[in-house]
Formats: sequence, C-alpha cells, structure tokens
Amino acid sequence: MRGLRRELRGRRVWPGGLRARLLVAFVLVTVLGAAAVAWSSARSASSALAAGAEQQFVETVTNQITANAAGLTYPPGQSTLDQLASAVGADTTVTYQHLRSTTGPDTDLVTDAVRAAVQHGDSLFVQRIAAQGRPWLIVGTPVMITSTTGARTPSGIQVYAVRDLTGVQRQIDSLTRSEAITTGLALPLAVLLALVAAGSVLRPVRRLRDTARRLSAGDLDARAVPRGADELADLTVTLNEMAESVQTSMAAMRRMQDDARRFAADASHELRTPLSTLTAVMEVLAAASEEMDGDARESAQLAIAETHRLVQLAEDLMEVSRFDAGTARLRTEGVEIGGAVRDCLRTRAWTDRVVLSAPEEIWSRCDRRRLDVIVANLVGNALRHGAPPVRVSVSGTPEQVWIEVTDSGPGLPEHVLPHVFDRFYKADEARTRAPGSGLGLAIALENTLLHGGELTAGNASSGGARFVVRLPRGREDT
Repeated sequence: MRGLRRELRGRRVWPGGLRARLLVAFVLVTVLGAAAVAWSSARSASSALAAGAEQQFVETVTNQITANAAGLTYPPGQSTLDQLASAVGADTTVTYQHLRSTTGPDTDLVTDAVRAAVQHGDSLFVQRIAAQGRPWLIVGTPVMITSTTGARTPSGIQVYAVRDLTGVQRQIDSLTRSEAITTGLALPLAVLLALVAAGSVLRPVRRLRDTARRLSAGDLDARAVPRGADELADLTVTLNEMAESVQTSMAAMRRMQDDARRFAADASHELRTPLSTLTAVMEVLAAASEEMDGDARESAQLAIAETHRLVQLAEDLMEVSRFDAGTARLRTEGVEIGGAVRDCLRTRAWTDRVVLSAPEEIWSRCDRRRLDVIVANLVGNALRHGAPPVRVSVSGTPEQVWIEVTDSGPGLPEHVLPHVFDRFYKADEARTRAPGSGLGLAIALENTLLHGGELTAGNASSGGARFVVRLPRGREDT
C-alpha cells in the first residue's frame, strides 16, 4: 500500500493537497471566465468603435459628394475637381481622366488596386489598412450623374478619401487595458472565494479523515456527525454504517475468540487430572507389557504411545491458551546458552543423533524452561521430518544470541514456508496419525516472541530445513 502511495505521488501533476487543488481549479475557472468575458466584451466594443468610425466617415464623404455633385459642370475642369476635393475634406483626391486634385498628404496610400476597383465599379469601395505604423480607412467612389429620366450613370469622376484611425485605435487600446485590469482585479476576489469554497468542502472532509484515523487506530466507537444533505453527508452516513458494521463484527469475533480460548483452557485443565491418572496406569501397563504375547504387547505399546501423545496435546493446548490469554510470563535468569541446549538434548536422549556446535560460553538472561521448549520443538521437528545429521549451532554478539537448527532432509517447499508456524498445520495432509500435535513450532514462535526475539524458517544452502532463533542477549551474568 505504501508503494502504491509513493507511485501515485510520483505521478502527481496537481499541487499537493486537496485544498491547493481546489484553490487552483477555482482560480483558474474564475480568471479564465473573466478573461473570456473581458476579451469578448473588448472585441465587441472594438468592432463597434471601428464600425462606427467607418460608418461616420463614409456617410460624411457620400453626403458631401451628393451635396456638391449637382452643381458640378461636365466635363469638369481643374477648378471643378478642386472645388469637390475641398468640399469633401482633408486627405482627399479627386480624379477625372488626366486631371487630379489633392487636398492632403496621405492620398498616396491609395494604391492602383484601389483605383482599379473604383474605376471598374459603380458602388462605394471601403478598405481598412495599416501603413506607416498607423491604421487608415480608405473610401473610394465614382461620382454618378442622374439624367432627366432618373437614370444614374458614372460621370468619370472618382473621389478617394483617406482617414487616420489612430484616435479610434487609442480608444480600442484603452478599452483593452481596462478589461485586462478588470480581469486582474478578479484574481484576488477569485482567491478569496476559492478559500471560502475550499473551507466549506474540506471541513467535512477533515472530519471524515479524523474519524477514519480513529477507526484505524482501534477506536471503533468513533463516528462523524453528518451535516446537510449533500454527497459528503451521504459519505459520512456510509462511513458511520461501515464503522457500526465493523464494530459489531469485531465484537462478535472477540466473543468467539474468548469462547474458543476459554473452551481450550477449560478442556485442557479438566483433562489434566484424568490424564495424569491414565499416565500412571500406562506406566504400570508398560512394565507389564514385557510379559505379554505379541499382539497384546503391540496393542499395549500403541495405547501407551497414544496416551503420551494425548498428554502432550493437552499440555500444548494449555500453553497456547496461556499465550492467547496473555498470562504467559518470563522467569529470567542467567543461562549459559550452549549448556542449556546440551541439557535439552541429553534429557531427551538426542545427543547421539544431533551435532551440537557451541564453541564458547555464551551467557544471557532468559527463561530456561521456555528456552528448553524452543530447542526441543525445533530439534524434534527436524528429527521427525528431516534427515540426519541434524545440526545445532550456538553463536552470539554482545547484543544478541543465535541458535540455528538445520537438518539434511529435502527442505521446506515454497508453499509450506508461509504456514510453517500456523497452529495444527501439517505439510503432508495424509500424515494425520504422525507424532506431534502440529502446535510445536507455533509454541516455539510464541516463546521466542515472549523473549522479544525472532524465529525464522527457511532452507539451508545444502537443501535441508533451517530454523534460526534470535534472542536479545540482555544483561550478561557470569
């Protein structure tokens, strides 16, 4: 799970934290919306200003031409052209065949293409251009003559008027700056609104987070108070329902576990007295079995073995129940580890079947009885399920003690390793009548953990099973 979180953090493209994401998203939406509105408004206003200036200039030119066209003489002379050019206004050129009248310096902006369009047409020609670093409006039109019949024909006179639109462009630029300033002023307002919106969203999220943390820490009574009727309120209700379901399930599970532990402890305790009696009877039977015939002796020996197995199972169950109830306690003393392991092997008559390597005296404070149980279970497991020779080595440092048990058997299969310390687990399901209860390795592990140590299982390089006990050394006592 941690690896997944690290991977997600490595792929993150948004700023860290939900608050930052909400702020960025809200500000972006607000600023982009304001910018889009401002740009659209500025564009519409600019188009309106330019169109209004164009329309006004065109109307002025056409009105002046219309007002003076009736008083012109045809064919016109130079004075007629000068009169018309003066009436239209500054920056105007009036042409007729080879005659030309100019009233301003900017009429050279009228290109041959503009003249060709006016000469070959009978309507108004309007064009906006940029020249000399400024915007210009060019209006060109032929002067029409109205006959007595009302027909309109070109008179051959062309009028070209030029207007500088710099003033209009300044207005447009000023309007654009105003819109940009307005958009900029929307930024702090957007941030303020984003903070308010983020706070209203994140407060219930933080409450849910705190409740989830309390639940993960084991406080199953933790609940969040739903507020409002939105999706977060629905999520809060769902979280509370989940917590209630988990609490109910955990309570039921604890009751079942307590009942199971109590049953195991009570059953083991109740069996102890009759089993002690039965053990005494089996000792008598064992002594008498030597005088029995073949079948009777074999039956007696089988009964004796099964009785010892039943006694061991009861003792193991009692030990497990003490671990589950938390009543198991250490009785520590100064122990020479190599000597304790040697005594364990000698007591069980394993010295001729196990090779012990303890090159030096290693003292540590531990519970001698529980250490004996650990070593006995590991070595007994190696003798039953491994192959000779079984080796036990003891080593240590100033801080730790290691006890390593290896055998020369086939080793532990990969599918067995995760379950080797499980209670009642047997790698070969067909070995239901095999010696042992299936609790030995689990008890060894519990005793190791009780010492604050570690017990690991694996395979040696030679192929056999390998169990390593690591115990904290504690205070040396020599």
